[in-house]
Amino acid sequence: MRSTGNEGSGYWYGPDGQLDYSAAVLKSLRDYRAAETAVRRSTRDSMGMGETDILALRFLLRGQASGKSVVPKDISHFLGITSASTTSLIDRLVASGHVRREAHPTDRRSVIVVPTVESDREVRVTLGAMHRQMMAVAESLTADEARVVVEFLERMREALQQSHQDEKK
Repeated sequence: MRSTGNEGSGYWYGPDGQLDYSAAVLKSLRDYRAAETAVRRSTRDSMGMGETDILALRFLLRGQASGKSVVPKDISHFLGITSASTTSLIDRLVASGHVRREAHPTDRRSVIVVPTVESDREVRVTLGAMHRQMMAVAESLTADEARVVVEFLERMREALQQSHQDEKK
């Protein structure tokens, strides 16, 4: 394990001088989240979009890649926003040239929302190098290492969800 720079503070090291691995793991997780947040902010800024707009666009691109037609209600459900907010979001994405509305292929009363070729290209250029680097790191793990990481992250997710449910009680 590399130096955290906090060895003398006792924060990462217990009273016996041994590294507190659980605290170091949580710090590493916080550091990763901070780096990811900074990259997302930079991506949003470079694309001139808000977080919700980026999430919607990525959702639409995944739908397109899987051959699924996406209707506004799908976007509302995915983002957890109202239909009025979804309409405003789609209007913004249409105005910026990231998506277009098209007639639904089987329901004449409905429309689908389709990402433009340009938005697909922009997302690939903007996020492609980062995704390739992250995939290279993930692919460098052994099967056992990957299993440990996945199990850890699933348990962390469950702990967060349980904590959130406990707060609601």
